Amino acid sequence: MDLLWASTEPLTAYDIVDRLASGSQKAPAATTILTVLSRLENKGFVGRQRKSRPHLYYASATRENHMAELMNEVLGSAVNRDAVLARFVGQVSEQDAQVLRQLLNDRPNS
Repeated sequence: MDLLWASTEPLTAYDIVDRLASGSQKAPAATTILTVLSRLENKGFVGRQRKSRPHLYYASATRENHMAELMNEVLGSAVNRDAVLARFVGQVSEQDAQVLRQLLNDRPNS
């Protein structure tokens, strides 16, 4: 996902293999990458452009959207949501607290 999020354009499985191979570890085979991409597509994390061969893959949402969804998922599964939010807010840095205050102040009233 990191490679897809970092890319400004869709990537083929071979592009991903090439980018992974440029690192210090041995890159997995293209078939392995295709399997992972297929599973990510089934879960809605990745989209695929089928008009070209090889297919082009892209992230369905930004990293920030994905992280926000994960945070909402965790909060949604909490037995005591208020306690989880209180613990979270109590542990953030002063800088993060200022950002949260500003975001809440800028939020339109619903």
